[in-house]
Amino acid sequence: MCGITGYIGTRDAYPIVINGLKRLEYRGYDSSGIMMFDGKEIQLSKTKGKVSDLEEITNNDEKRKKGNIGIGHTRWATHGIPNDVNSHPHVSQSGDLVMVHNGIIENYDTIKKELITRGYVFKSDTDTEVLVNLIEEVKKNEKCKLGKAVQLALTNVVGAYAIAVFDKTKPNELVVARLGSPIAIGVGTDNKEFFIASDASPFIEYTKNAIYLEDEELAIIKLGKSIKVRKINDDSLVVANIQKLKLSLDQIEKGGYDHFMLKEIHEQPKAIIDTYRGRMLPNEGIIKMAGIDDHLNKFLTANRIIIIACGTSWHAGLVGEYLLEDMTRIPVEVEYASEFRYRNPIINSNDVVIAISQSGETADTLAAIKLAKEKGAFVFGICNVVGSSIARETHAGAYTHAGPEIGVASTKAFTTQITVLTLISLKLASAKGTLSNSKYRMYLQELQLVPQKIEALLKIDAKIEEIAKVYKDAPNCLYLGRGFNFPVALEGALKLKEISYIHAEGYPAAEMKHGPIALIDENMPIFVIATSKGHYEKVVSNIQEIKSRSGKIIAIVTEGDTQVKEIADHVIEIPEIEEALTPLLTTIPFQLLSYHIAVLLGKNVDQPRNLAKSVTVE
Repeated sequence: MCGITGYIGTRDAYPIVINGLKRLEYRGYDSSGIMMFDGKEIQLSKTKGKVSDLEEITNNDEKRKKGNIGIGHTRWATHGIPNDVNSHPHVSQSGDLVMVHNGIIENYDTIKKELITRGYVFKSDTDTEVLVNLIEEVKKNEKCKLGKAVQLALTNVVGAYAIAVFDKTKPNELVVARLGSPIAIGVGTDNKEFFIASDASPFIEYTKNAIYLEDEELAIIKLGKSIKVRKINDDSLVVANIQKLKLSLDQIEKGGYDHFMLKEIHEQPKAIIDTYRGRMLPNEGIIKMAGIDDHLNKFLTANRIIIIACGTSWHAGLVGEYLLEDMTRIPVEVEYASEFRYRNPIINSNDVVIAISQSGETADTLAAIKLAKEKGAFVFGICNVVGSSIARETHAGAYTHAGPEIGVASTKAFTTQITVLTLISLKLASAKGTLSNSKYRMYLQELQLVPQKIEALLKIDAKIEEIAKVYKDAPNCLYLGRGFNFPVALEGALKLKEISYIHAEGYPAAEMKHGPIALIDENMPIFVIATSKGHYEKVVSNIQEIKSRSGKIIAIVTEGDTQVKEIADHVIEIPEIEEALTPLLTTIPFQLLSYHIAVLLGKNVDQPRNLAKSVTVE
């Protein structure tokens, strides 16, 4: 949610900042803005809408582009509606300070009322304008430098933030700080230039050196000098850890595909291979995962495993529940992180908590992790972004190695999360002896074959597009699955909702008779997972019940199926695979179907309305 980018150095700042904003569009936003400083004057350009709308404004006035210092922002509205005035950057009352901000200041109203009594007048509805004026008030009263003013001001705020502040009276520096929202600093050669951004993608072609601020840290960036990092709570110095970036430019470009989402759907075979590469040795019957190996006893003696996540990651967690309980016989609970943290959960020191997040920055999941650690639980993280907050907050973990996922609707993150959960389940089952050696080795061989089976599925894309044409105008859809594929039904419905804005619901197939069956008529498409293993006959009975009520049936079946083919209006065949691994295949047709329906409806597939890739506020 929201994106920050900025530059200070000797280059023209505008192209760096504006292109950085474009790379952060995946995070979700409804307005954008940019500040440029030409050495004399601040030029502010802000607008509701896309970065392309912002470019139209700046292209009509070249002086808006001039300068070697700039900061930009894409805003996802929290305080105040999306409009030009509420868009960032925000300027202090004197006009000297300019700030961009991700996050929420919870006590902004109290601060605002106090500042009003001191003569401040506010133009926007935002908490950001309140914070920049608080910094100005502290700077004036304490007669201190910008860095100190930011530090003192932040000790008085409650909430989450990543901020970048510029002072035109000290135009050779920027101050950035974070609590709860990520911020990265790119370090140029000999400290002659610096880049700031919500992630490293905006500056990847300029430098491979980056500093990721930790929570409650502040950085003072001055040209020609090493970055100073301080703790916000006590102003103590922190050693700045410069990391080498592994991200490459081609990973964050479309590579010939029409949309990032389609590219990422097609990247899944490689992403799954990258996820098990070096961890799974099928011929030797070995799974090596340092995060598990180093803490194996924690898992083997756990009273239960609690999986916490949000959105698509929660659906992956549900698949994990089926895998872990089936293979290891360890009790598993799956919780929405947003509910878990607020319901006073019972957590014991013998519990293992698995936190799942693509970005590693999901605010509710981070808060749930901190709660679990306070209660003495061992916390294991599964995330995609190296060096993210969840990777740093957990006791141990595993990366999915999916590569950058730019499309807001998650695809390869889902299948790679399931892959990691499968590896964990198999490893623990082997260690506990709850899975025979022959079956364990069979699963390793089967998992190794999943990428090529997905490749085969991707070749029927044209058939799925034809089905999409038939149902693109349906106002409602149902998705049904049983066992391991119930979470896939939920995920399929979520994908359709996210990018086509069609109302869709996922249910366990047997629950259809407990309410949803009332919705079925000749206009209702029902997408049913009816693979040959597991509960096939039961699902066939459910399909018969739908057919007798004239519902339109689109079934995912195993190759060679004849029974469902006779009943369904459309069938999509997947290769034969063990039941526990079917979610890795059955999700692919649903991803493609959602994609094609959204494209046919003319929707913005990669940046659906109101959604954000990284949900960094509650």
